[in-house]
This record gives sequence, structure tokens and C-alpha cells, in this order.
Amino acid sequence: MGLVCDFYKSTVGKKIAMALSGLVLVLFVIGHMAGNLKIFAGIDPSTGDYKIDDYGRFLRAMGAEMLGHETFLWIVRAVLIACVVIHALSGIQLARLNRRAKPVGYEVKSYRSANAASLTMLYGGLFLILFIVYHISHFTTGAVHFRGFVEGEVYSNVWSAFQSYGIAGFYVVSMALLALHLYHGTWSMFQTLGVDTPRWNKGIRTAAKLVSIAIFLGFSSVPVLTVTGVMPAPVAQQQAAH
Repeated sequence: MGLVCDFYKSTVGKKIAMALSGLVLVLFVIGHMAGNLKIFAGIDPSTGDYKIDDYGRFLRAMGAEMLGHETFLWIVRAVLIACVVIHALSGIQLARLNRRAKPVGYEVKSYRSANAASLTMLYGGLFLILFIVYHISHFTTGAVHFRGFVEGEVYSNVWSAFQSYGIAGFYVVSMALLALHLYHGTWSMFQTLGVDTPRWNKGIRTAAKLVSIAIFLGFSSVPVLTVTGVMPAPVAQQQAAH
């Protein structure tokens, strides 16, 4: 354990810790987006329930026979939280080391080689941590939902939450920052792990860009299509209206 701590104290160790934790988070984000898109799958005729609700029950029931209900899901959450902490802590510490290495600012700053993603990496990352806390409070615990949150009714909770243009817009902006963070972070991750040969660089950068765009479009489609009325109201609410 001491060897691991000593390695982490080095700049290289922090970069590798940041890259590996980032890799786990990128894979999670892709899987989470794919799961979210089930909201467009409608109702399962065999059960009469929304497929996104069935998916939510599936996640909570994973490993129930061996570990108990929702235990495996909480293990996954704990791993993800640990990755977020490691990723954020490493990023903050590396930023401080960079500032110490260059204590005097340049009179003329050149951003020619920098892009929007790299310039917003640190502050965008800090914003995303706050967003994660809000998102969990919004859709996992329902603490800040304020629109009739019912545990397990994913479709209804999402639909009611995004009846607000303010909340929908906030999510879209957050997903834009996430996409920028992922684009620059994915590219940096491959560099840190040594996969940055001139032969592969163009392909890696293109793949990072495509994944980031897909993440933005996939996540943003839910609040946008809901707030604009494309997504129908929950069946229970439609029946109550009649």
C-alpha cells in the first residue's frame, strides 16, 4: 500500500490515476446514456410498464440472489464515487503543481493550440461534480425533484422534471460541458497511457470527438424532446386527465 501511495505522490502517478479513473467514468457515461435512451422505447406490451421502468428495476435487482436487493448497484455507485474523487483530486493537485512550476504569469498568453475543452477542463470538471450531486438528488433520491417524485417510476419522474424549461436548459448546458470535458479528457487519457503515436493520433482525436458529440446528443435529447412536448405524458396522467 505504501508503494502505491508513494507512486501516487509523483506527477506521473497522479496522471495515471486520473487517466484510469477517467476511463472507468467514460465507460459508465456511455452505458448510462444507452440506458437513458430506453425512455424512447415506450411501453412493453407484455408487462404494460414502461421499458425504462423495467430497466430501472433490472438495475436494482442485479445480484439480488447473492448480495440482496440493490446491493450490487450500491457497490457500483461506490466504485463510481471513488473514481470521481480520485479523478477530481488528481486534477486539482496537478493544476496546483502546474501553477507552482509557473508562478509568474506570461505577459502575453497564447491560446493558439488550446481549445474550448482544454480551457474549461478544471472549472468544467468542478461544475460537473456539483451537477452529479444535483442529478443524484434529482432522479435517484428525489430530494430536489419537487414535482411528484415516485421511486421506481422512471418515465414519470423524468417527464415531470423536464416540464420546466429552466431545468431542461440546465441539463443541456451541463451535457455540453460534459461533452467538452470528455473530448479533451479522452484525448489526454490516451496520451497519459502512452497511446499517442503519430500514426494513431488523428483516429483517436476523431473517435474522442464523435463519442463526445454522441454523448451530448444522446443525453440532451431526453430533456429537449420532453420539454418541447414530443414525449407523451405518462399513461396514468393521461387517464387521470380524462
